[in-house]
Amino acid sequence: MSTLLIITTLTAFFMASVVIVIRMKAIKQPATFKKIVLPPFFMATGALMFVYPPARPTGLEVGEALLVGFVFSFLLMATTSFEIRERRIFVRRSKAFSFILVGLLIVRTIIKLIIGDAIEPAVLAGMFFLLAFAMLVPWRVYMAVKYKQLEKVLQREPEPDSSVPSRHSS
Repeated sequence: MSTLLIITTLTAFFMASVVIVIRMKAIKQPATFKKIVLPPFFMATGALMFVYPPARPTGLEVGEALLVGFVFSFLLMATTSFEIRERRIFVRRSKAFSFILVGLLIVRTIIKLIIGDAIEPAVLAGMFFLLAFAMLVPWRVYMAVKYKQLEKVLQREPEPDSSVPSRHSS
């Protein structure tokens, strides 16, 4: 096994750990539409790698990466839901999310081991960028739609009248 493969695999596992920690902390804060839709725009800057000609995959490789990413996005959609607490929208914590993220990372590593010798590292990096982007965009669109649906529910519900004491206040 090459040193580059070990370093990139360890880096990917470190980054996945950081993502899991960030997601677990983010769940404690209310979700916002902006927090949902901005990550794909931030990630899109990574497409600048394709300015470097050796990082450009062939049309078939692009199609494969996009298809696999799109399929993986359904796993993320299946484990993402929202809830309303205190008239605010929160992402509901999912124990499966961390396992799915680690599972996807393992699958990515296995794919990398299988095709890593047949495809140039720069092209492989481009393919994995496209896979991740194709996974992120549909998931975030799904989240944005679900968020807007809950936002409409909140707008239809009357706000509790604070002038009337509730049975639960002391």
